[in-house]
Amino acid sequence: MAFATQVFNKINFRNIKGDMFGGLTAAVIALPMALAFGVASGAADAGAPAAGLYGAVLVGLFAALFGGTPTLISEPTGPMTVVTTAVIAHLTTTNPENGLAMAFTVVMMAGVLQIIFGLLRFGKYITMMPYNVISGFMSGIGIILIILQIGPFLGQASPKGGVVGTIQNIPNLLTSINPIETGLAALTVAILFLVPAKVKKFVPPPLLALVVGTVISVLFFSDAGIRRIGEIPTGLPSLQLPYFTPDQLQLMVADATVLAMLGCIDALLTSVVADSLTRTQHNSDKELIGQGLGNLASGLFGGLPGAGATMGTVVNINTGARSALSGITRAFILMIVVLGAGSLTAQIPMAVLAGIALQVGIKIIDWGFLKRAHNISWKSAMIMYGVIGLTVFVDLIAAVGIGVFVANVLTIDRLTQIKSEDVKAITDADDAIILDNDEKELLDRAEGRILLFHLSGPMIFGVSKAISRQHTLLNNYEVLIVDLSEVPHMGVTSALAIENAIQETVDTGRHVFLVGATGSVKRRLEKLGVLEIVPSQNMLVDRKQALVNAVALVTSDVNINSANSKVKNQTPSSFDNLQIGQNQ
Repeated sequence: MAFATQVFNKINFRNIKGDMFGGLTAAVIALPMALAFGVASGAADAGAPAAGLYGAVLVGLFAALFGGTPTLISEPTGPMTVVTTAVIAHLTTTNPENGLAMAFTVVMMAGVLQIIFGLLRFGKYITMMPYNVISGFMSGIGIILIILQIGPFLGQASPKGGVVGTIQNIPNLLTSINPIETGLAALTVAILFLVPAKVKKFVPPPLLALVVGTVISVLFFSDAGIRRIGEIPTGLPSLQLPYFTPDQLQLMVADATVLAMLGCIDALLTSVVADSLTRTQHNSDKELIGQGLGNLASGLFGGLPGAGATMGTVVNINTGARSALSGITRAFILMIVVLGAGSLTAQIPMAVLAGIALQVGIKIIDWGFLKRAHNISWKSAMIMYGVIGLTVFVDLIAAVGIGVFVANVLTIDRLTQIKSEDVKAITDADDAIILDNDEKELLDRAEGRILLFHLSGPMIFGVSKAISRQHTLLNNYEVLIVDLSEVPHMGVTSALAIENAIQETVDTGRHVFLVGATGSVKRRLEKLGVLEIVPSQNMLVDRKQALVNAVALVTSDVNINSANSKVKNQTPSSFDNLQIGQNQ
């Protein structure tokens, strides 16, 4: 029983009615979306809609069985479809014969990577990306999805060349517009956006738009030569064996990594939404394994990759679902469609599906953050706009990589500025460091001969410059006290800066006390050999004791110097007296 709990998702039969109804509703919503994404991906031309359905069935089934979020609905999503479309377009162009098989291999590789991420317990790190980068990336994907629907929306096939090719061909598309198909597409978008809330409770807008658009096209434009899906293949999908070429392997791994990361982010963010609605806690690592198994299976059978779908998940929960039984129910209902209802989709106009995909693209764009980003921070806004531009016109990998790099550099710079203020060096009692009365008195007695070097908070690598700068500003001291009692963590670079300050002090014959180095900080200094430089009796826990010992050293040096000075002053007089005595 314990093994089943660890392997399988939370499946129970205490809420059969709610789970069954939730799964049925989610399946009804998934059908038009799966068909639309299948067509948008361009997978195997006539078999494209089936690829969307296979993905909806397989990703949904395996994620429901082995995932870590009981109510999550997984299926092909807009972002995953956009990435897959780019992968298919590139690989089929460079290798027409085997490009599609290579694209499905990329889907399998993405699934394997997701499984590895889950086994390595990377779940909690996957979503630790700056929001402006995620927002820019998702908005860029939404824009791509919109641009790719321009051709089908206007009643024509999508131009070659992806986003750039479509933009370049807009004049030609406008001059060759098909009014009937464009009208159907516009009607579809209107239904999706304008359907009343009361109607939404009974019929999902995508399904309503699909039915209305198809019925109108059959009743009024059956002889107009409208482009339709045609009858999709029924029965079980055929196995797609992995295929790759050595010269394309590196690119395929890069594409699979982007697909895997995007799927992880999409799924885990949707899991958070599910948690907030059900007041439960999902298992991120287990969810990644379930998503990976689903995408691996989908790629093996020629299906599109998928991830957690927010709309399907929310509808599933709102209609009563509470366990993974709902996701399994949804998968089996869609399987029935795949196995025997292919003829029912034959009359669906391509323009209607383009309208559905276009609306998804519009909803993916992060309009809320786009409106407020420039008010929050112009740097954050520039990163977001930069990621959008790179995503749409350059490369998805470059967009995320450059966006994360720039955002992290700016964050580290800001943290360095803040943490540098926690590096303070004083030789007399002032307000820079909070000292009690005894410590102030001890420091005043030293008359500037003691340098108290106080650090607080985590010392990241950017703080090393502040450490070096503070140390070099003050050189007229005889004893250095390095106070680390308020440092919970110290990076290697900061530890090396401390080592340089201590080593320089020791090399010039001055005394060093190290205070409060405990736990991971002490271990870090120990491994670097810093503790070997400082005498063991000078490594203390209490700062006041270090000040007492330092003052004793300074005052004893003063007394010795004073005594030597007196001896020097008295020696000539004695010598003179001695000479006088001898002369007498």
